[in-house]
Formats: sequence, structure tokens, C-alpha cells
Amino acid sequence: MSIEDYGGGQTQDSDFLVVTTNDAPGFRVERVIGEVFGLTVRSRHLGSQIGAGLKSMVGGELKGLTKTLVETRNQAMARLVDQARARGANGVLMMRFDVSEAADVGTEVCAYGTAVVLARTDAG
Repeated sequence: MSIEDYGGGQTQDSDFLVVTTNDAPGFRVERVIGEVFGLTVRSRHLGSQIGAGLKSMVGGELKGLTKTLVETRNQAMARLVDQARARGANGVLMMRFDVSEAADVGTEVCAYGTAVVLARTDAG
């Protein structure tokens, strides 16, 4: 089954759909596989820590930390999709991110949701 013509909320892979909603318009859930997650922990290097400390004194975006968090989020999402595919899914519903500090050495990002097998509904 291909989901390539569905435009919203999809991952880089056109045959896999990840949405934050409980359902995906235009699709029906054929089978619920269950919870899946992708987890990664990233440490901050000393340079970005010092830079962030200095930047916090004057205000503004912490671009180095922003870049690290975006990369971390993308890695967690890729791992989520990999786990769901390995279990036979072609979609994840109700995807969420959870972010927390990991033992004061880094940031833990977990992407999680419900792996499902989706089929296109007939438009009639």
C-alpha cells in the first residue's frame, strides 16, 4: 500500500504516514499494532554550553542548541518509524514528543505513538 499522494503530516518516506491526530482523513485503520517509540539522548559539548551561558545574559535564540534539538528530534522520529516498520506498520497515529534532561549530561528526546496498518478509503 502506498500513501504517496497524501499531503499532510508525512515523513520523508512517501509510503509511511506519521500524524499527531487520532485518525488520518482518507484512510481507515485496518490493524492496530501498538505503541512504538524512538529514543535518543544527546549531550551538549562544552563550547555550546559556554556559548549558551553567554547568550542567556543578553537574550536571543541559542542557535547551537536549537540545531542540536532539531537533529535530536529528527533522529528520534527516524527511530520511531524504523521500529513501526519493523513491526509491520505503515503509519503512526497520535505521535508525540517527550523531552527531558538525562542525568544532567544531555537531553533525552522520545518520539512515541501508535503503530497502525492504514488503507486508503474509497473516495466513491
